[in-house]
Amino acid sequence: MEIYVESERYNPLLRRKEVHFTVTFEGATPSRKDVRNKIAGLMNADVERVVVSYIKTEFGKTEARCYAKIYDSVEDLKAIEEEHIIQRNIKVEAEESEAEKAAEEAEEG
Repeated sequence: MEIYVESERYNPLLRRKEVHFTVTFEGATPSRKDVRNKIAGLMNADVERVVVSYIKTEFGKTEARCYAKIYDSVEDLKAIEEEHIIQRNIKVEAEESEAEKAAEEAEEG
């Protein structure tokens, strides 16, 4: 998976960086978690402060247009961002950690 940043601007009113980018990939569309981790690494930001608003693909293409917001702090993110967007970005991590715990318990028992 490769990321090409198309535009990036800082919004001082909302205290966040807004990034439009294209993701090229092979196979299935990358998950929101993978895109979030990759853009956080590329922009030198903590993953907790990054919100991926959308990942849009076109039929038959191996690229997606994406939009992410990188907040100055987690408090700013929670105060400004809509609840369903926060849940989309955080729920994925919560489900994976629960699956890992269940797998560990199954191995022990």
